[in-house]
Amino acid sequence: MPTDRPPSARAVRIPASGVRLAGDLVVPDGARGVVLFAHGSGSSRHSPRNRQVAAGLHDAGFGTLLLDLLTEAEERVDAATGELRFDIALLAGRLTDAADWLAGADGAAGLPLATFGASTGAAAALITAADRPERVRAVISRGGRPDLAGDALEQVRAPVMLVVGGADHRVLELNRAAAARLTGENEVSVVPGASHLFAEAGALEAVVDRSIDWLGRWLPSSPTR
Repeated sequence: MPTDRPPSARAVRIPASGVRLAGDLVVPDGARGVVLFAHGSGSSRHSPRNRQVAAGLHDAGFGTLLLDLLTEAEERVDAATGELRFDIALLAGRLTDAADWLAGADGAAGLPLATFGASTGAAAALITAADRPERVRAVISRGGRPDLAGDALEQVRAPVMLVVGGADHRVLELNRAAAARLTGENEVSVVPGASHLFAEAGALEAVVDRSIDWLGRWLPSSPTR
């Protein structure tokens, strides 16, 4: 059920692969699930696009965890070299650690989990779904690179929606090829006229609406607390 007032974010520190990752956790009262975000290459939990999507999910009664998959020191290295943003194994491992942390987090424990990935983060979101099939109930990709998930694509059991801009021709082609490798329920959802960043009027709103529909379709109707 949608909440009457915007929920407040709680700053969290998540242990993952020997480091601690900064995150912002929001769980509305009566939330029916929580969505774990994996940002794209060169981005962070402060991504305005992911935050807009997260705000729309809050309005619909879903919790979110936005987190930085790299530490501040690693982000400085990555800003100079660009090497870590494409280390899919590193990003996916940390995202999976965050999924495990959510299972016992105050306010989120027992809630159904979905992963949401943008750009290269889509590959991490899919790998986490493959690694935690008992936890991840749905996956959403926004302008993502699911092809970078490699052999994990065939292992994903959760329903997957790949949202792609209609004007993002190369990424659309890669998404359709990745969808053909998925063995479970999946959909390539094209936003007409949208580019890679969904900067066009109404494009990101379409992502929010489609994400809410997908989560409403596949997450349990009652939280499993």
